[in-house]
Amino acid sequence: MIRQHKKMLVFTSIITLLPIVIGLLLWKQLPDSIATHFGTENQPDGYQSKAFAVFGLPVILLCIHFICVVVTNIDPKAKNINKKVFMVVLWICPLVSLLVCNAIYVYNLGYQLNIGFLCGLLIGVLYLILGNFIPKIKANYSIGFRVPWALCDSDNWYHTHRFGGKCMMVGGIVLIVTSPFQNVWILLVLSIIPCILPVIYSYLYYRKKFPVRNTEILRRIRV
Repeated sequence: MIRQHKKMLVFTSIITLLPIVIGLLLWKQLPDSIATHFGTENQPDGYQSKAFAVFGLPVILLCIHFICVVVTNIDPKAKNINKKVFMVVLWICPLVSLLVCNAIYVYNLGYQLNIGFLCGLLIGVLYLILGNFIPKIKANYSIGFRVPWALCDSDNWYHTHRFGGKCMMVGGIVLIVTSPFQNVWILLVLSIIPCILPVIYSYLYYRKKFPVRNTEILRRIRV
């Protein structure tokens, strides 16, 4: 897949590093110590040097970007990952880099910024995107709810991801609607629930389909 999307990989990598250019343009206005982490009350509780904030964060996100792409590419079932889903993989880190790094710049330039609101909005939009694509994903080891009960049963995978897509869509809407009132704990709970429910659903589906201990299924799960 990398060979087929080489130009897009280069382009998204450039976008991921774009905050470095913006940071250099704002270099003189930015303080020497940059707030990069925020606590439960949207107050900064972690600081980094200006050089790390401008150069380090985008580079770290670029490394994560490459890891996600490579892991998806070497998946033994990569043929089940269609072009649209791979495009989502290519664009997640670049968009996160743009939004997160620029939000950090804006806050450290002295502008009022509700970090909880931005995080809720970002995760909500991401869940809406994922919720649209997850039901269309075929079985693979890189993307989706890769629990053993789903990987060993195509019906389980299909129904789990249809249910998971609905959970992501509802979760995304709730996160966006409640984003103006977010704090870290509410954000954490609302972010985790759409990820846990499909796992529980997958296990219950497996138990319903195989109520009697099936040695072959169990053997495949262990593998």
